[in-house]
Amino acid sequence: MDLAYLLTPVITWTAVGPIKFLINSVKARRWAFNLVGNGGFPSNHSAVVSSMATLIALREGMGHPAFGVAVTLCFIVVIDANSLRQHVGRQASAINRLAKGDDGKSGAHTWLRERMGHTVVEIIGGLCTGIAIGHLVHAFFAR
Repeated sequence: MDLAYLLTPVITWTAVGPIKFLINSVKARRWAFNLVGNGGFPSNHSAVVSSMATLIALREGMGHPAFGVAVTLCFIVVIDANSLRQHVGRQASAINRLAKGDDGKSGAHTWLRERMGHTVVEIIGGLCTGIAIGHLVHAFFAR
């Protein structure tokens, strides 16, 4: 097996995490450790799947069946990040408001993370980052 296929998602995930942390910290004007995770710019998930699709396209060609599978997976991840996870975040927000109640206290309720999904801009940022990293991996791990 070509090591580039194994390292590409790891490199992408490792590179996008600090980028997202720094962007969130600048936006919040403080270290944004509580914003690490789901949501934010750029989308980690979109970056990972697009980096793999890019590497497959560059190495195997767009006519290869693996590229079709990678693009299909990319669409599923993007749709999930934009719609399903945003709905989950809205439900968490509603549950948090209900649990807080009229007295302003949350009681025994474990606070749910409300920022789950991605905006279209965050997804596009993830796709662009993933495509760039896919090209870099292809250049550094030339056959």
